[in-house]
Amino acid sequence: MALLRDPLLNKGTAFTESERAALGLRGLLPPCVLTMETQAQRVLTNLRTLPTDLEKYVALNALHDRNEALFFRVVVDNIDEIQPIIYTPTVGLACQKYGLIFQRPRGMFISSRDRGQIAELLKNWPYQAKLIVVTDGERILGLGDLGANGMGIPVGKLSLYSACAGVHPEACLPVVLDVGTNNDELLNDPYYLGLRERRLTGEAYDSFVDEFMQAARKTFPGVLIQFEDFANHSAFKLLHKYRDEACVFNDDIQGTAAVALAGLFSALRVNGGKLKDQKILFLGAGEAATGIADLVVSAMMAEGVSEADALRRNWLVDSRGLVVGGRQGLHGHKLRYAHADQAPIADFLTAIRTLKPTAIIGVAAVGGAFTPEVLKTMAELNEQPIVFALSNPTSKAECSAEDAYRYTEGRALFACGSPYDPVTLNGRSFVPRQGNNSYIFPGVGLGVIASGSKLVTDEMFMAAAHTLADCVGKDDLAQGSLYPSLPRIREVSVRIAAAVADVAFQRGLADGPAPNDVKALVQSQMYEPHY
Repeated sequence: MALLRDPLLNKGTAFTESERAALGLRGLLPPCVLTMETQAQRVLTNLRTLPTDLEKYVALNALHDRNEALFFRVVVDNIDEIQPIIYTPTVGLACQKYGLIFQRPRGMFISSRDRGQIAELLKNWPYQAKLIVVTDGERILGLGDLGANGMGIPVGKLSLYSACAGVHPEACLPVVLDVGTNNDELLNDPYYLGLRERRLTGEAYDSFVDEFMQAARKTFPGVLIQFEDFANHSAFKLLHKYRDEACVFNDDIQGTAAVALAGLFSALRVNGGKLKDQKILFLGAGEAATGIADLVVSAMMAEGVSEADALRRNWLVDSRGLVVGGRQGLHGHKLRYAHADQAPIADFLTAIRTLKPTAIIGVAAVGGAFTPEVLKTMAELNEQPIVFALSNPTSKAECSAEDAYRYTEGRALFACGSPYDPVTLNGRSFVPRQGNNSYIFPGVGLGVIASGSKLVTDEMFMAAAHTLADCVGKDDLAQGSLYPSLPRIREVSVRIAAAVADVAFQRGLADGPAPNDVKALVQSQMYEPHY
């Protein structure tokens, strides 16, 4: 019976006659033995009859809870169909309704009431984790403070690590640091499962997170820790605090940066431009915007321009308008892009008309912010304007793919944060692809784990961006796709992992000398969902 209740070991109706006899399963299963292929087809048949994506999410979650191998077989073989259900955009709604749809706990919930006992608590986890995705739920996607409901994000991310890069599910640990929530709706929700108290702040918060970091690294030596969906004020602080001493990264800052930079490289292959000659205007000035801008500046400098010149080619617009020097109340991460010799500009459209950017990148989670007038203006200024509407879920997208193409007369080089169907305009078909972090973080994580790297560096994300761009073919670019097709994701992840591992070995960060074949090392550690 224990086998049937352990999702890592359960095969359900696929246990063979001999296995049933040897393992005490006779009579506990229907007599017919099904293949994994038949089981997977049954899952898909049932899934496709469900009327809403949230119901499909719940059904897949239930499968995940009872049979991991079958769950990942279905995901890997149908990634285009399944990824939007287990991650963005559906995971956002799932987090909002987490208490209502809750069935079985997955991962670890560490609350501020556990202070002083986190190391002891982590010992309750039955496996040796190599990878932790952790959130405090304060900034879930573009949806804000969802508290403990944010657990859906680490669970979803780690599902993509296993599906897209073959990190073994047993090595993955999702964690929510429940420090309360300031979301009154959740505090009054009878189904909310987190602490019903206001968020911990200041020194108490810092010491709590630090206790977790020390305990996690002691309990799981060499573990890779990914910070996910922390609010800006915590995200930058935690990354800068731990990045030089522990194997950590922040996907919202660094993963987003790498996938956006890869998209820029692809767009420039279409219009023939150089990155160092672009002028980029960001709608947003938080983790994603400054993370992308920082990596773009490094890439521009690699093309031979000075840091000062590279900085001048990157501009931020936040809720108060264009970020310029002398403005009161600017936070540290914005100061680098607060250009002193520019007068304040209150709105995004005026900023476009004044600065004349070649690219606009939306990462502010302001739905519809790329208005028809914004798109038309970009098309007036540029023969092939670069338009990245990267916010998710779909309700927060700056514009749809159809609008991006329609209002630029089909000339936009477009990438999105949420999935969109192909668009036909004037007889031409465009296939927009997501600038989804799942192209980057699974491969980076696999490369770090495979090499045993002690740190995760910006050089690794630069290598990942170049590698991802190199995976985009001429046929992709011809149809307007700036990223490779999602069914190629495991191939892409292997290439990124090898590039990341190469950096680790070259910089002396890896656990031991470089092997003769880094790609073979990476592939040897990949999980394949088979019985």
